[in-house]
Amino acid sequence: MPPLRRKRRTLHWPITISISLMMLNIALMIGWIVLAASFQEWPVLTIGTVAFAVVLVGLTFYMVLTIKEVRVSQQQANFVDSVTHELKTPIASLRLYLETLQIRELDEDQRNSFYNVMEGELLRLDQLISHLLEVGRLDELGRESEPEDIDVPEFLRQTAETACVRHKVESDEVMEYQLENCVFHGKRLLLETIFSNLLDNAIKYAGTPPKIVVEAFMRGRDRVVVRIIDNGTGIPVNLRKKIFHIFFRVGNELERKQKGTGLGLYIVKTLVGFLKGRIQVREGPQQVGTVFEVDLPGRTVE
Repeated sequence: MPPLRRKRRTLHWPITISISLMMLNIALMIGWIVLAASFQEWPVLTIGTVAFAVVLVGLTFYMVLTIKEVRVSQQQANFVDSVTHELKTPIASLRLYLETLQIRELDEDQRNSFYNVMEGELLRLDQLISHLLEVGRLDELGRESEPEDIDVPEFLRQTAETACVRHKVESDEVMEYQLENCVFHGKRLLLETIFSNLLDNAIKYAGTPPKIVVEAFMRGRDRVVVRIIDNGTGIPVNLRKKIFHIFFRVGNELERKQKGTGLGLYIVKTLVGFLKGRIQVREGPQQVGTVFEVDLPGRTVE
């Protein structure tokens, strides 16, 4: 039995049908105006023109809603493809390594190598599940904790080193820090989630070899600005706002090389808003890479 294929909705037919109906409505309205004016039926002309205008507005509104619905459907389809791929790949890998361990005699080095790969796949599953859970409880995330002062240089270095361990890269070779003495004033769990996602993305999408610059400085008296700069391929200008939308990922999911679900930046944007901050993305220095800039409440260290 051939595998079932999920039919993806496209924008072609909704736009074509809506524009055709709108053009027909305009043509009928013009005909009505000419006909009513020729007989000098002014009340009929007024009523008819208003009626046609209302229909035209309704068709326009319907087209806008349909386009939004189709786009959300496409994003959800990409999301399902991504999650399915992210779940199947590590599970298949774990099964393969477990079967190999069961049926073959391996020396100690080979067994340790297998265990390391399996640990990495389990970590990948754990991160996926964590992201899915975070999206489901964003309103509750961090509510149980109180805002506190958090030393920015120490916090960012620890978070970056943890991200480097996850991606199995050397922190000293990848990370460069330019950090002023200042503190965040916010909830630690939210800040950890925000910067873990941003640093994970920076390492994942950086160039070869990866180089990440982490900057932190004061803006005014009560704002801390953190910039995370990578040396990757960058993000096109027309996508720099869309990447924060839920389900959104660049390109077709089945053709994408990088792992992920597209939830991380949506989570980041939402949590930055909870902390009364702002986030923006722009092109890196010399038109290379990407800069994520996060502006959060804080203060300088006296």
